[in-house]
Formats: sequence, C-alpha cells, structure tokens
Amino acid sequence: MALPVHAIIEAVPNFHRGLETARAFFIEQDEESAGRRVAKLRVSLGEMMDILAWAPPSGRPARFYASKSAQSRLRLWPVLDLAQQAGMPELRECVVDQHIVLYAHSADRVLLLAIKHQRQLAYEEAGDAVNSPE
Repeated sequence: MALPVHAIIEAVPNFHRGLETARAFFIEQDEESAGRRVAKLRVSLGEMMDILAWAPPSGRPARFYASKSAQSRLRLWPVLDLAQQAGMPELRECVVDQHIVLYAHSADRVLLLAIKHQRQLAYEEAGDAVNSPE
C-alpha cells in the first residue's frame, strides 16, 4: 500500500484578499473579538491544509457546478478557466468554520482559489493569474 503524497499547497492573491475581507468583516461586526476570530479561522485553515496535503480530493465537489441559473453559470467559467490554466480542472470546496474554501487540485498540488462566508452567494472574482501564487 502506497503512502499518500504530501501535496504542495499554494494560494492565489484572490484567496488572500478573501481572508482580508473576512478580517475586515470581523472588525466591523465586533472589533473587540475580531482578533480572536481571525486567529481561530487561521488555525482552522491550517488544519484544513494539513488534511489537503495528504488527501487533496478531501473536499466536496464545488456546489456551483450544479447551479442552473445563468448568473451562476457565467461566474463558473472564469473559475474553471483558472483551474485549467493551472492544470487542475477539478474544483472542490472545504467547509471551515462558517467559511467555504474553493480550491483546485491534482494528486500532488492544491491551489486555494477563494474563501467566502457560507451566507455569501458567490465567491469574489477569482480572476487573478493562477501562475502567481503567494
């Protein structure tokens, strides 16, 4: 039995902007607890990355694949294009606390594309170049 590969995990700038958006929202909601909430989210994201490093397909299939609305379908194409540019056309999601992380993966690489709160209708535009992870 072969051991799982320890996948490389990278994030595009859009993912980092999503984290900044979450931090700003926490501050707007309750400045006093914002630091603790951001720290908790970061710990949870670290745990998610540990799991994805050993099992990249661990997340669920991205739910917007099933969407039938024209608006959702239009938003799907740029994300699919980004994943294909990176050579990872399969998109998956992980639920982390009250956030959902969109990522693409291959057997040995995970690319974090976006993060949103579960109540947000859509991910922010993920139009950044996949070739320039931070």
